[in-house]
Order: sequence, then structure tokens, then C-alpha cells
Amino acid sequence: MEQQHLTHKDTVNYGSFYTPERLVGIVYELITKKVPDFAKYTILDTSCGYGGFLRGENTIGADIDKNAVKTAMANGGAKTYFIQNSLLHISRTQYNLGKDSKIIIVGNPPYNDTTSMIRNNIKRADFERDADVFSRDLGISFLLSYDKLQADYVCILHPLSYLIKKANFESLGAFRKNYKLTDSVIISSAEFSATSKSTCFPIIIAFYEKNIFGMDYNYILNYKFETNDGKKFSMNQFESIGKYITKYPNQKNVSREEAVAFFYTMRDINALKRTATFIDVENYNTIRVTKETLAFYCYVDIFKKYISHIPYYFGNSDCFINIEPFYDLQGTFLFESARKHQKLKPYISDTKNYNDSRIIINNYFRDMLGEHYVQGRQTRRGIEGNGAG
Repeated sequence: MEQQHLTHKDTVNYGSFYTPERLVGIVYELITKKVPDFAKYTILDTSCGYGGFLRGENTIGADIDKNAVKTAMANGGAKTYFIQNSLLHISRTQYNLGKDSKIIIVGNPPYNDTTSMIRNNIKRADFERDADVFSRDLGISFLLSYDKLQADYVCILHPLSYLIKKANFESLGAFRKNYKLTDSVIISSAEFSATSKSTCFPIIIAFYEKNIFGMDYNYILNYKFETNDGKKFSMNQFESIGKYITKYPNQKNVSREEAVAFFYTMRDINALKRTATFIDVENYNTIRVTKETLAFYCYVDIFKKYISHIPYYFGNSDCFINIEPFYDLQGTFLFESARKHQKLKPYISDTKNYNDSRIIINNYFRDMLGEHYVQGRQTRRGIEGNGAG
């Protein structure tokens, strides 16, 4: 059910993008597969909205949004509802659960980075939370709260970036130390009608099991993810450009005299869609590019032109590079980048004819991405035509 009572501002602050029934079905497919006797467990959703995730007899829903809870109660379904801030004074007693109760937590908790620049003029950063679950992102706070509740299993939707970006993964703290990802499905944010269709990002429907060994970042890098249309990938099958250049301002380490060009700060592939590459005037977001690193930044400049061939599920990843072929082709990337950025032309040392540069570069990206190279146009749920989705 689509949310019907919140303003745009409240939707952003609550992170209230209600989940299509089809995706709720995937959650219960994972639960049924991994927990055959799940009917013996209490199903708990601590950010339940209208209660769409609550199935079965033994269910509990809670939400800070009292109007959502009233709607959920009117629609029936859950045995018990609470109107409360589920991130404050976190304990099982909040939900009348005993220490021996078996719990499966489900849902689509808010993911709202309260410090990001996107829609920052309407965001709140003052949500009350227990100190040990505080994070700049509400979604990570919810994951940390599941550890405090000592859930046996957790099956929720959250951005894939919580796992694949190392800083985010480290911020999962006690949750990553006590839970392990054992099954999942990747979907596009475009599945949600109220989200942007121009810049889709990957969402994981993640099934976690309580595990004394937890998981480390290397486990995530080697984990085999699968999309809802059968594409499989692991993060370690691609090299990151971050291994070879800095992605953030470096004025403290590179003098103005060493710089041959200026480049805008990089974050991930989706951010590269929105930002500049080479810039003319230095500012606080500037990377100073040296002659030694110039070809790498030219590579990123060309990578940006090929983003339409990269599927949504890599949107929060770092720019990829296949380093050995790149070393052979770095002059080609520099030449192609200089077509657009005239100031780079003095640094083209190889004078051979680059008439085939675009064909060569296109083949490079096809070879690097393999089955993930998108040939059709991107649509709401993936890719139309041949290629990846």
C-alpha cells in the first residue's frame, strides 16, 4: 500500500517509501527457505508503516508515525502494534517479549543519510536514538538496534552500499560482528514508485542469521550477490580505481606547482553521473592531478561517458578499472579525454594516429564488464534489450 498521509518533507525525514507487495513476497520466500519452522517465531517490524510486512498470527509492528500505525490497525493483520520511537530505549520489553522469545525481524527500515547534501534543506538530523545505535544514517541505526534486540534472524531491505562501501560496513559495528549475510536478492530502487528513476541505486533484500563469528569485509567482497533477474556478481571480480589514485581533495599532499589539471571529488558511480570531472578553477572539492596520474583521471572522465552501459546494481560501487589493458591504452584514454578538455592536449606525448580510439575504448569496456555490459536502455526495473539488468 502506498503511503497516503505524509508530506514530501516528512516522507524524506521518515524515509517512508512503502514496499510493493511483490518485494514483501521475496522476503517471505527467503525466510521460508532459510527457516522452515518460522511460524514458531515472532515476526517483528520496528518500522512497520501500514503493516505490509506483517504476516501470520504471531506478529508485532511498531512505528514512530502514529497515523501509519492507526492505518495498520484499521487494516488488521498484526497481533500487536506500538506507536513509539524504536531507536530509543531499545529492549525486548518494549514489545512485551521475553529473553527466550524467538524473533525474526522483517521490514524496510528508513535509510536516510541525515548529513548528505541531497535534499539537505528539508532533512532533520535530530532523531532521538540510543547512543550505541547512533549513526548519521537511520538505516544503520536500525540494523544496530536489531543486534540489541538479539533477533535470531533478520530479513530486511536496505541499500547495498551499507555492505559494499567499507566505511559503511565498519559502521555496522556490533551487527556485523554478530550476524552473517547468508542469502539475498538485489533489486533496483526504481521498484519504489516515489523514488528517482534517473539515478537508480541497488537495494538488497538481505537475510541475516545470528552467528558468533559474524562477518568481515573480506566476506562481503567475496560474497556472490544475485539480482532478481538472475545476474550474479561479487565485488572482488573488479578492480577499484581507488587503488591507483586519490578520490578526494589532496591539497595537503600535492603542491599547486605539481598540478597539471584539477578534478572534482569522486564518490561512486552514481555520484559521477551528477558531478563534473575536470574543472578549470580550484575549489575545496578539488583533486590536484599530477602528470604521473593524469591518464588515470582521463580514464575516469571517459568512464563517465560509459555509465549508461553500467547496470544499476553497480551504482554505489567505485569506478572499475582493468589495470593491465589500461596500461597499454592509457595514451588512448588521454587522447579521447583531450577531445573535450583542450587544456590536456599538451600532455599527449604519443603522436600516433588515434582514429580508432573510440572503438578501442568501447571494446575495453565491453571486455571489462562482460555479461554486465548494458546494451539496451535502462528502464524502471532494469535493462530493456540485450545486456544486464
